[in-house]
Amino acid sequence: MRHANDHRKLGRSPSHRKALLKNMMNSIVLSERIETTVPKAKELRRLADRLITLGKRGTLHARRRAFALLSNKTATDKLFETLAARFTAREGGYTRIVRTGFRVGDGAEMAIIEYLPAEEKKTAAKGKKKAAAKKPAGKAEPKKTAKGKPDRKGKAEGKTARKGAAAPTKEGKTTRAPRKKPAES
Repeated sequence: MRHANDHRKLGRSPSHRKALLKNMMNSIVLSERIETTVPKAKELRRLADRLITLGKRGTLHARRRAFALLSNKTATDKLFETLAARFTAREGGYTRIVRTGFRVGDGAEMAIIEYLPAEEKKTAAKGKKKAAAKKPAGKAEPKKTAKGKPDRKGKAEGKTARKGAAAPTKEGKTTRAPRKKPAES
């Protein structure tokens, strides 16, 4: 029974683990997307989301706490100027982990961890959906079968097309493929 389930140890000493996560935090803030193993990505997600929360506060104390975690002035500035502004309307869940497969050398499961892109305005998205829903006047409705379902390509009036069955052509005429005669022995 393991009582101290606070975080993943990642097979490293505490100082090595702290340095690894600090470097990964700097990388994700600066490039907004990194590829790493799944356990490292899951551990990084906790810290990356915490950084955005500090950035959204915007106070001097929050800036000093973020700098203590990052130790990089350019990363801290980017966090407070661009990343925090991107997530003002969001209440958490700032990162996404996408599994990408397995590493060739040792078979470790790899993943991409990235900050979510900026959300578009919902009013603009609704206007686009309404415009897309209106159909142009020149387009005709697809043919309906006897059952009221649209006719699919390769199907003839609700019946499944069989091998060697008549298939309608563009002119509406049906053509039949010639039958092969059985070989005589």
